[in-house]
Amino acid sequence: MADPTNLLSAEELDALSAGIEDGSIESDTGINTAAAALKHDLTNEDSSLGVNVSAVDMINERFVRQFRHGLLEVLRTTPKISMANVKIIKYQDYMKDLSPPLAVNTVRLEPLQGTSLVIIDPAVVFASLDNFFGGFGRGMNALPPGRSFTPTETSIIGIMLNVFFGALQEAWAPVMPIKCEHVSSEVNPAFAQIADGNDLVIVSRFESELSHDVKGNIDLVYPYSSLKPIREALASRVQTGDDDTGDQKWSTELHAAAADAEVPVRVTLAEVETTLSKFNAMAEGDVLYLKKADYARMFVNEIPVFEADIGSSGPQMAAKIVRAMEPEE
Repeated sequence: MADPTNLLSAEELDALSAGIEDGSIESDTGINTAAAALKHDLTNEDSSLGVNVSAVDMINERFVRQFRHGLLEVLRTTPKISMANVKIIKYQDYMKDLSPPLAVNTVRLEPLQGTSLVIIDPAVVFASLDNFFGGFGRGMNALPPGRSFTPTETSIIGIMLNVFFGALQEAWAPVMPIKCEHVSSEVNPAFAQIADGNDLVIVSRFESELSHDVKGNIDLVYPYSSLKPIREALASRVQTGDDDTGDQKWSTELHAAAADAEVPVRVTLAEVETTLSKFNAMAEGDVLYLKKADYARMFVNEIPVFEADIGSSGPQMAAKIVRAMEPEE
């Protein structure tokens, strides 16, 4: 078989090249010459086809309720905890917005892959410390440069983490059971590397207000790779609803309990206003003059609900409902 690379001689190749250059031979006549090429960076993973952020929002809503209740029991104060929208960003972009020193805690959330971060603003730590010892939640807004947390402050961080872990486990329970484990603590986020700079992370931020003048953030940072394997479980939780079964059962039981409740019902044909002296002077045979309304009023638990016609049904008096009444202003 002839070598396909030797089908054209050197002279023929030179002539072909010269013809393409001077335009005598058409070029770009192949298939799909108008197709556009898109640049794709394999190192920058697309988050739009991965983790459902709405499911993480649902977990965070449950977490806020549990975390607030847990802090109330420990600190004997009612903290205000609000959640921000979940963000999926590069790890390096998240890190550049942090200003150490901070209470940086590396945690493991079994069975999720990798390690996560719980970062607590020092202002939250100091306010919690003041509340714990009976104060009003005052304290420093930042940790002085060069100073680490004292043993007492570290103990408060440990107490808050225990409450945090309990609330997070309760929040994840409808999706899957997790177990939180503390791995290490730092004051500089750069020393707690849970992902490469270009890797994506999922950031849940909770703003804590323990007093009127002290606010701080608590961040929970998941590596994107830790939640992506369970994205189907997260998506199904959003599609089926968070607590639809529980809500429906609660609604059914509430309706059944309300249906069995007894309420007084009375029908008023007319009302007469008089004075106490005239009423006491009345005797048998006296006549009361009144203006009869078109319909009688039916009161349920002393609330006017229906207009009715008065009649009889066999040996008993009866009221026939005509229409519902408009609520009174």
